[in-house]
Amino acid sequence: MTDTVSPPTTDSDPGTPAPKATLLIGVLVVSAFVMILNETILSVALRDLSVDLNVPTTTAQWLTSGFLLTMAVVIPTTGFLLERFTPRQIFLASLTLFSTGTVVAALAPSFGVLLTGRVVQATGTAVMLPLLMTSVMRLVPAHRRGATMGTITIVIAVAPAVGPTIGGAVLASLGWRWMFWIVLPLALTALVIGAVWLHLDNPTRRLPLDLVSVVLSAIGFGGLLYGLSSFGEGGGGHPVPPWAPIVVGLAALTVFVLRQTRLQRHDRALLDLRPFTHRSFTVALVLAALLFMCLLGAGAIMLPLFLQTVLDTSTFVSGLAVLPGGLVLGLLGRPVGALFDRVGARPLVIPGASAMAVSLWLFTLLGPGSPLVLVIGIHIVLMTGLALMMTPLMTEALGSLPDHLYSHGSAILTTLQQLAGALGTAVFVTVAAVGSAGGGGAGPDADGL
Repeated sequence: MTDTVSPPTTDSDPGTPAPKATLLIGVLVVSAFVMILNETILSVALRDLSVDLNVPTTTAQWLTSGFLLTMAVVIPTTGFLLERFTPRQIFLASLTLFSTGTVVAALAPSFGVLLTGRVVQATGTAVMLPLLMTSVMRLVPAHRRGATMGTITIVIAVAPAVGPTIGGAVLASLGWRWMFWIVLPLALTALVIGAVWLHLDNPTRRLPLDLVSVVLSAIGFGGLLYGLSSFGEGGGGHPVPPWAPIVVGLAALTVFVLRQTRLQRHDRALLDLRPFTHRSFTVALVLAALLFMCLLGAGAIMLPLFLQTVLDTSTFVSGLAVLPGGLVLGLLGRPVGALFDRVGARPLVIPGASAMAVSLWLFTLLGPGSPLVLVIGIHIVLMTGLALMMTPLMTEALGSLPDHLYSHGSAILTTLQQLAGALGTAVFVTVAAVGSAGGGGAGPDADGL
């Protein structure tokens, strides 16, 4: 099977992607934006959901953590899937799963059914991100990848950043079920457009699926993230101590890594780990993981809770408060990417990390008397720092790999992003619970969050 898209340049400008390649990337970007938006759209509705569905807030937060957990479990398989199936097949399966999960969540009569819908949504979302990244690496010339990856920043960072804003607006006027009903026609439209226009057939290989690796991956990532998230639930009462699934998960991941190392010698690994032999990829991966811990843990989960429970703002106002930072993150994505194409990663990542550290320190100084405008300003500083780091790190990581490792590199990168996001959520929720207990219940959540 051969590519139906010609080499991604035109005669007039060798640095410009071909029109069809640009169209395909656009379809993927819009589809992924709609799907990733659902990572955090429910974060401002945790208190309302806990009342409506009669569950503690710490249980309701699994609607976000469970979404991230599912993605972290599914994404490691996408390296295999991108080699085994065509981009068109993966795209259609992804949007179909996401749309199905959206319907289930919108009609959910109970928390369990709602969580099931979220899991199905996340399963579809998980395969879209590596598909998007791999397509960009294969369709865009090397010296233009930074600018294009900057566009993807809108999907990976801005969508979860503005999720609370959109969720707050919908919740204030229509109710939480409409968060899904509004998304559904967008997903179905993307599915139809992709079915008609997306005809990008990369070479495929009939690889056998190593079921042992799939099980080890699910147990490893699932156990690790379940245990970490359990630490964020106050009051105990867990079926097993939180440390137990962490230990089991780490053990399964150890066996998983050993098995992939052996299978990749014959090009049969579920997740090829050879990208880690490239130093630039490994360094960028570690920094990106820390970045996503802060983005999702501090920016998308704890900040809305702080605004609602400490500053006593409405869900609508708390959603609007994080909108300026999200817009800054989106507006800087492509300019920062273009600057990366000129100067490289280091001159951007260092000041970005500094801005992120300063903003997190300033957040520690906030209290019940802090003005809302100050919170918004600090959040903008945080998002600016993240913008300076995100696009350079993603482009540097994948750009350092040979073509045949793009799919596995994007799977590794996206897995670690979701793992870091779920870990960040668990860590910040745990810290908030400890702070709430130490402050005599005056922390960010009366239910122990």
